[in-house]
Amino acid sequence: MIKIASLQLFPSACVEENMEKGIHYCKEARKLGADIALFPEMWSCGYHIPHDLKKLNELAIPTDGEFVTCYAELAKELDMAIGITFLERRKSRPRNTICLYDHYGKSVYKYSKVHICNFGEADDESVLCAGDEFIVAELDTAKGKLKVGSMICYDREFPESARILMLKGAELVLVPNACPMEINRLSQLRGRAYENMFAIATCNYPAPHLDCNGHSTLFDGVVYLPKLSGSRDTCILETDESEGLFLAELDIDMLREFQKREHQNLGNRRPELYGMLAKR
Repeated sequence: MIKIASLQLFPSACVEENMEKGIHYCKEARKLGADIALFPEMWSCGYHIPHDLKKLNELAIPTDGEFVTCYAELAKELDMAIGITFLERRKSRPRNTICLYDHYGKSVYKYSKVHICNFGEADDESVLCAGDEFIVAELDTAKGKLKVGSMICYDREFPESARILMLKGAELVLVPNACPMEINRLSQLRGRAYENMFAIATCNYPAPHLDCNGHSTLFDGVVYLPKLSGSRDTCILETDESEGLFLAELDIDMLREFQKREHQNLGNRRPELYGMLAKR
């Protein structure tokens, strides 16, 4: 069993305070036996996106800065993988990024949100730079290794995101989030796990930060078991709206057995007919 901690926390307006609060809750998560800790989207700034470029760049932080590197050191200290999220400083426009560190404190990947929220609104992500690839890598945890990738919030609304991660061999997808998780978005996550036969763990902000409402989740993606006559509920965790540290257990062995049985059906795909998906 892999224990995943969703750190559904209120941020402050201060990067240093968010860093210290995050460190505290990571330590609490490890005390409860967590193997992976996941933060909400852009934890460093609480998903605050100024459209004044000077203020935006001042708020952004470098990957090799203290905010990020302290979590790499903490992952090693706690023997626990950590997915830390932040507004990433770059020479050009900042990015919405997650860095995943294994339980040795080694970098597993740095993923930046591919589908930015450009809705013509005063506080959207139109001032950010989009990521340019989907990544799946092997994460070493205290309980063993597994193949992990990420989507960030809005990425999940594009089924191609999850399908590429599946084709790259993902077993678990970590999804930092910052939006209201109502029935349709929750259904999206359930569907992505179902159709791609992998687990999806999300971490959202609690209510009433921005328009968020908690409801962090873990869907394990295992729809059928040989011993059951019908399908099973894949929802392992759905939190309430409150602030807190929420733990869920992923049965990685059960998931792998399910993937072994069901991945044979991928032979029924017709990729030669899917060319339109790559066109605008």
